[in-house]
Amino acid sequence: MTSPDADRPPSTGADTDRRTLVLDSAMVTFARFGYRKTSMEEVARAADISRPGLYFLFSSKETLFRAAVTQALERDITAVERVLADTGRPLPERLVEAFDQWAGRYVGPLSRDIAAVIEDNPGLLGEIVETTPRRFEELITDAIALESEQEAVSAVAQTMISASIGLKHQAASREFYVDRLKVAVGLLLR
Repeated sequence: MTSPDADRPPSTGADTDRRTLVLDSAMVTFARFGYRKTSMEEVARAADISRPGLYFLFSSKETLFRAAVTQALERDITAVERVLADTGRPLPERLVEAFDQWAGRYVGPLSRDIAAVIEDNPGLLGEIVETTPRRFEELITDAIALESEQEAVSAVAQTMISASIGLKHQAASREFYVDRLKVAVGLLLR
């Protein structure tokens, strides 16, 4: 038995770029209309691709949604890993940037919609909605443990995450979020 992708030609950089664009457009569309009200037609229109072209890439709305969220979370975690690995910069600066990469781009009205879509459809996403936040917490905890003399490293990391979540829901702008997060990180790393 051959896989459904066996007849497709090998992917190219352009295919990967196209897929990334479609998934980014899908996230915005799902955030705008919600999972249930989003149609494949809307996503195709937003991604400037034909509906058959979209179905060629993704066999169903569920598959598309899962791929879009997975891409976003993996992109975020990769950015966080890169930022925290740059040990030539001060820890507070790296922590603020890591939180900004993880949550800052999700600040504002559209971002609340994205979070609601993810929270309202946990069964569609599987374990990635649990594993990536855990990975984020591990990265933050490890960064603090390596460079800080804090005794309760895990509690400090969890408090930073809680502060970030609260700020994300209060902030009207990414700048406000980052400014307040700098204060929280500064207080927690004393």
